[in-house]
Order: sequence, then C-alpha cells, then structure tokens
Amino acid sequence: MSQDMLRDIFRLQAEFDQAVIEHRGLEFSPEVWIQKEVLAIISELSEILDEVNFKWWKDPQEINGEALKGEIVDVLHFFVSMCLKAGIGPDELYEAYVEKNRENFARQQGKTDREGYAWKK
Repeated sequence: MSQDMLRDIFRLQAEFDQAVIEHRGLEFSPEVWIQKEVLAIISELSEILDEVNFKWWKDPQEINGEALKGEIVDVLHFFVSMCLKAGIGPDELYEAYVEKNRENFARQQGKTDREGYAWKK
C-alpha cells in the first residue's frame, strides 16, 4: 500500500467520522472515543472468527471470501478511526509501523538485547 493510499483511507475515514458525529450529535472525550473504537474492533474481530469456522463444535462452512474481506475492512475502518481520535495521522502511522517492523525483524534475528524472540537455527 502506498502512502498515498493510506492518506486516502485516512481522509475518507475522517469524512465519514465527521458525518456520523454531526448527524448523530455525538460528543465524547478522546479517551471514550478510543474505548468505543477498541470495543468495535473486538466486535468485528469476533465476526471474522465466525467467518473462518472458529466454532469447532459446528459443521464447517465454505469460507465466504467477500464476507471475510468485508469484516476485515470493518476492522480497518475502526482502526483508522481510532488513530484519528488519538491524533495519529497516516504519515506518523506509516513511520511508526516501519520502525516497529525493523525492530521486530531485529528481535527475530537475535540482534537485540530482548530475549525469547530469536528464530531457531
């Protein structure tokens, strides 16, 4: 995903969030917004589990790829909305992701002081 695509996602989500806030007359503190976004993400993650036959006690169904994609996109919607409420923009998120990715690789390669991460040789 290019940074332009990420910026576009953030722009679209900001427009949607603003419309919902205005039309529904919502007012919450940033802390409450983030709590609500986390709960919404948990709810959407549960819906993803349902799409991938999490319930081992039921007969599995063929995975509906479109429904699964829709639930994953729902998680992204709430995640980006949470970023916006936390004051994190697309550039900052991208930079933080790249830095954390480097750190994660270094840990897995045993190139940090953190124990318990290195890949087995």
